Amino acid sequence: MTIGLQEDIKLVPLNLFNRPSWYKEKVNPANMVPALEHNGKITTESLDVIKYVDSNFDGPSLYPEVRIFISVYMYLMLKILYCHVTNNLHVFLAAPVFDYLENGLHKFNDGPFFLGKLSLVDIAFITLIERVQPLLEDAYKYDITLGRPKLATWIQEMNKIDAYTQTKENRKEVIEYMKSRYMLRASKSIRYQNHASKL
Repeated sequence: MTIGLQEDIKLVPLNLFNRPSWYKEKVNPANMVPALEHNGKITTESLDVIKYVDSNFDGPSLYPEVRIFISVYMYLMLKILYCHVTNNLHVFLAAPVFDYLENGLHKFNDGPFFLGKLSLVDIAFITLIERVQPLLEDAYKYDITLGRPKLATWIQEMNKIDAYTQTKENRKEVIEYMKSRYMLRASKSIRYQNHASKL
């Protein structure tokens, strides 16, 4: 499936472990991805980039007004849950997040995506899932799609979209990055709590 702006936007891949100094200096002082430069304007933050693309390029809307409140609510809820999981990495804490996604995919029946048709919700969610899924599989042998058929189908459909797969991060690099960033943090937190309990 070809959906995207491959002919209109030049993709600039970055190494998450070693981002070039020019990116922080000239593109995003926060040194976070993604970022979009268009007509001399730089836009950062995933939702803002999606809104900008939706407003300034031709094609089907990624931001359907009828379901906008549902989409924003779902995204904010996932961000909260994602932060909870990455700060307390454990499969038992992660499971409710994916149950939440499975239930969300049952809300509309006119397509395999969260709002039926592809929208900003899918684009925002997949960037979070593509990082957590391989980490849980590698570290805990936990399959987030087991018992969640809608989630499994959604991931399969997202991986059929050329515009997404062209920007998808390398699985091995994702696992290394997530382990170094979140599992180390969780380990330090556990050690601190154990020490505090002895005081």
